[in-house]
Amino acid sequence: MFYLLILINLISFIIFGLDKKKSIKHQRRISENTLLGVSFIGGTAGAIAGMLIFRHKISKGSFLLKFGFVVMLQVVLILLFQKHFK
Repeated sequence: MFYLLILINLISFIIFGLDKKKSIKHQRRISENTLLGVSFIGGTAGAIAGMLIFRHKISKGSFLLKFGFVVMLQVVLILLFQKHFK
């Protein structure tokens, strides 16, 4: 499980970097749903690192709101999972 989380966070980081590169070159972008989806399935740390290092999506309020919702949903699911399998 640990290696899977490392992999998905690395992928998330790379996807945020690619989207930033595409935005600079005015190319077809990676959808916000894809960025949020990768974050949701475990790539939150990679997404945050990508957002900060590449300075990408950090000033877009609507995306940050959706991203915050994804993080809150993850926390709730983790807490429910822990409570159920305690």
